[in-house]
Amino acid sequence: MSILEVNYAAILIDGLSFALPLLIIAIGGIYSERSGIVNLALEGLLGFGAFAGALFVATTAGLFAAQSDWPMYLSFLFAAIGGGLFAVIHAVLCIKFMANQVISGVVINILSVALTGFFTSTINAQFFGQASERFTLQTLPRWDIPFLMDIPILGAAFTRVYPFMFIILIVATFFWYLLYKTKFGLRVRAAGDNPQALDAAGVNVGRIRFSAVVISGVLAGIGGMSFAYSISTDFSPAIYMGFGFIAIAALIFGNWKIVPTFAACLIFGLTRSAAFQLLPVFDASAAVLDLALAAPFVVTLLLLAFFGKTNKAPRALGEQYDKSKR
Repeated sequence: MSILEVNYAAILIDGLSFALPLLIIAIGGIYSERSGIVNLALEGLLGFGAFAGALFVATTAGLFAAQSDWPMYLSFLFAAIGGGLFAVIHAVLCIKFMANQVISGVVINILSVALTGFFTSTINAQFFGQASERFTLQTLPRWDIPFLMDIPILGAAFTRVYPFMFIILIVATFFWYLLYKTKFGLRVRAAGDNPQALDAAGVNVGRIRFSAVVISGVLAGIGGMSFAYSISTDFSPAIYMGFGFIAIAALIFGNWKIVPTFAACLIFGLTRSAAFQLLPVFDASAAVLDLALAAPFVVTLLLLAFFGKTNKAPRALGEQYDKSKR
C-alpha cells in the first residue's frame, strides 16, 4: 500500500466521529469544573451512561419494528439519564459531604466499571440465558449528505456520517449557549471563580454546583453512547478505554472554554484516525497497529507538556465552599 492509496476522506470522517463524542464529554467536564468541582469521574460517567442506553436497547428490542431507528435515538436519552443519575453520587460526595473531589472521581470510575460489569453479566445470565459481559447494539446507518458531500476536500466530512454526530452538534450548541449567554451559565462560571460573590448576590452556590455536575453526567452519557455505537457496536468493558481522561486533557488544553476545547478534540480525533489509516503504508504488524490506539494519549501528553503551564483554571476549582466561613 502506498501513500497515494490512503483514504484521506476516512481520516477526516473517522476523526470527527471520535472527536465529537470527546467534545460532548469535555463540555460536561467544563460545566463541572467551571462551577468549581473537579471532575475526574468522566470516564465512569460515560461508561454508566452507555450501560443505561445499551440496557434499554437490549430489553426493548422486540417492541419496535425491524430496522426501526427509534431504539437508537431513545438509547441516547436513556444514556443521558443514566449518566446524570450516576453523577449525583459525585455531586453529593463533593458538595454535601465535602469529600476530596479527586478521590471521589477516582472512586466513581472504579465503581462504574464494577457495577456495569456485574449488572451486564447478571442480566445476560438471568434474562437472556447467555454468559456475556456485553449488550449487542444495532449497527448504525451512515449517511451521505447531498450537495455538501460534493464540496472539494471538505465534502469528506459529509460522507458516511453517523446520526449521533448531528445529535452531538445540536446538544453542544445548546450547552454552549447556556453557558455563555444565559443567567444560569453566568452563575456556573461565577461559582468556579468567585463563589463568595455569588452567595452574596443571594444565589445558592451548592445548588448551582450540583446542577453543573449532573449536567456533566448527562453529557458524558451521550458521549459514552456514541462510542458504544461507533467503536464496538456494543456495550462492553471496551467503553472504559481512557476516553474520559482524554476529554479532561482536551478541556485543560482548551483552557476550560468550549471552542478551544473543540479544537483539541479535533486534534485527538484526527491523530487517532490518521494513525489507523497511515500505519498500513509502512506494512506495520498487527501489534504495531494496536499501538495506534495510544496515539491520542501520546498527543495528550505532548500538548499538556508544552501548553499546560499557560492555562488558567477557574480560581475556586477544587475548593470546598462553606457558607458559614464567607
